[in-house]
Amino acid sequence: MAADGHAGGTDESGLEKPAGFGDFPLQQFLGMELTGDEPGEGFAHLDVGSDHLNPNGVVHGAVLFALVDTAMGKSTMSMLDEPGRYCASIEVALRFIRPAVAGRLTATATVVKRGRNVVHLEARVVGDDERLVATAAGTFAILGD
Repeated sequence: MAADGHAGGTDESGLEKPAGFGDFPLQQFLGMELTGDEPGEGFAHLDVGSDHLNPNGVVHGAVLFALVDTAMGKSTMSMLDEPGRYCASIEVALRFIRPAVAGRLTATATVVKRGRNVVHLEARVVGDDERLVATAAGTFAILGD
């Protein structure tokens, strides 16, 4: 299935569409869980393990980026009800607020504005203590049929 819940294939540019938004190898590798059924909202959760840490003993920035990008993708997809449509990140800016070293991280992404072909989003990452770890702003393209 593609990110839109339809079988994968190629888009108009000839690029292969993803086989399934809620189930992809990086998500599995990092141990991310996706939740949220409300339109315009998406959540990505991750229990920090030793594989997520950089050499300084804190969660690697790329892990936080993947968490935010995935939550934003989930949020964007919740706004697409047209068959054959899916999304891809155009730009994501991530601001690190404090290091995370353990516990559960949650990225909450919210659609700020959906246009015909572009979606603008904001996101926040918090630890299980609800302290802010990172903030992000993103822009996603709407692609497909």
